[in-house]
Amino acid sequence: MKTERRFQGVAVSPGIARGTAYIYRPDEELPPRHTVPDVESELRRLQMALGDTRRQILAMQERVADQLGAHDAAIFDAHLLVVEDGVLMDEVQKLLRAEKCNAEHAFFTVAQRYTKTLAEMDDVYLRERSVDIFDVARRVIHNLLGKDHAGLAGLTSSHVVLAHNLTPSDTAQMNRTHVLGFGTEVGGRTSHTAIMARSLNIPAIVGLHSALAEIEDGAPVLLDGYSGLLIVHPNEQTLFEYGEQQNRRRTVETELGQLRETASTMRDGRHVVLAANIEAPEDTEQVRASGAEGVGLFRTEFLYLNRDDMPGEDEQFAAYHKVAEALWPHPVIFRTLDLGGDKLHEQLHATPEVNPFLGWRAIRVCLERSDIFKPQLRAILRASVRGNVKLLIPMISGVGEIRQAKAIIEECRAELRAEGHQFDAEMEVGIMIEVPSAAIIADVLAKEVDFFSLGTNDLVQYTVATDRTNEHIAHLYEPTHPAVIRLIKQTVDAAHAAGIWVGVCGETGGDITLTPLLLGLGVDELSCGASVLPRVKRAVRSLDTGICQRLAAVALACDSGAAIQAACDAVAREHYGELL
Repeated sequence: MKTERRFQGVAVSPGIARGTAYIYRPDEELPPRHTVPDVESELRRLQMALGDTRRQILAMQERVADQLGAHDAAIFDAHLLVVEDGVLMDEVQKLLRAEKCNAEHAFFTVAQRYTKTLAEMDDVYLRERSVDIFDVARRVIHNLLGKDHAGLAGLTSSHVVLAHNLTPSDTAQMNRTHVLGFGTEVGGRTSHTAIMARSLNIPAIVGLHSALAEIEDGAPVLLDGYSGLLIVHPNEQTLFEYGEQQNRRRTVETELGQLRETASTMRDGRHVVLAANIEAPEDTEQVRASGAEGVGLFRTEFLYLNRDDMPGEDEQFAAYHKVAEALWPHPVIFRTLDLGGDKLHEQLHATPEVNPFLGWRAIRVCLERSDIFKPQLRAILRASVRGNVKLLIPMISGVGEIRQAKAIIEECRAELRAEGHQFDAEMEVGIMIEVPSAAIIADVLAKEVDFFSLGTNDLVQYTVATDRTNEHIAHLYEPTHPAVIRLIKQTVDAAHAAGIWVGVCGETGGDITLTPLLLGLGVDELSCGASVLPRVKRAVRSLDTGICQRLAAVALACDSGAAIQAACDAVAREHYGELL
């Protein structure tokens, strides 16, 4: 029996995978170089290959959107930008004309130069974007050479996939039936491949360095996506220990499944509404299966992506009505369009922005473009006819924006009445609190709306000025930063003083270490991914209001995010440690 060997990497997607190793070495041979008699013919070949590549990326993006949602499909926007990069194409054409060489050699040469430049940059985020260029370049060259792109889709039996690197295309095309987990020598938590792995619920590790040189194809392996450990030739003791862990996890999962029909009520009788975040009509089955009390955030952006035109009112109404009917009588909160001019560039013919994150996006686009906003509002109002629809407006930074939005909503109501359409005249209208200015004037905004929904992802990023995908500063992204906790408390207090309720629909809503803190701060509703909702319910049912309020008092007195997180962890471990 061979000796057990352990390789430490970086955990990027949780889970345990046990099986035989499949060492994935895609065909990366250099494309041949030869002189061509007709450069224009090569340019036409290249344009055809680029067209084929674009269609393939769009098809892959659509498939990912159907399976995982628009957020994950947006990963391939970067790939489309590479295909349409005018500067890159100019360089390829110059090389073709200068050397009179074949298209695949010219494209490979230029793309390799770009990839090498990005790969050598200090910024981790930019280094990882070099993989996107490599991914597209490989696809273009394969199209020029007439090769297929089967990759990991061709696996016919179950394996743990190990590779030097995996591109987003490799991950998107995986046969999930046969890929138990995967590990790569390079990459980080912010890589698109890591993001895809988490969405696919495939255990994954990156950063294994040169491990592949010491692992033979077909070796028995155990991949621990919780700790980032890859164990080759695991011995009996290791298998026993991991078997015990898996048994404990299965017991917990069985118990969680039994909570579906139970109420999310705390030990002292306080009820907490638990809802799901979804982004497509097909997700309603997951909502029902999770035991959620409706939808706390329906992302409507899926209707606007990957198309050259805007969705019409009737198309939107059909989608929204389908969701509202499927989940009636439970409420469904539809968030109005939350995209920037960068995502809607082709449809709006807008000038690309240097910093779209702080620019023309969400309600700012909608208020300027009533031709976009009014059809969506009318569609949501029409879908509200049975009384279980609520409207949520994102990116509000001041009272003027919500008053403008409410005036347009009133216009839509008047039009629909005149046209004889039925709708819920009492439909609740709420706003996202995700900009610090909105949290600071929450007492003013609370007088204008029926509810608040805390978008904690953006609230954290805007409050501490941190892009969490940039690993140089990712450590500064702290959901428990004292400033964020105080803004949440201020928002909740202002809402309750005005007699309206407050929900959380950001990632913290599904983080069970933060559940007691949010409840202690007075949050009324938690909305999260359907897959994690049973865990949140278990946490809620294990707590009482006194425990949570004492934790909140401690947190509000802390001077660091680390101290607040430690206090939260301690409460979570004491009351539902088995979930952790």
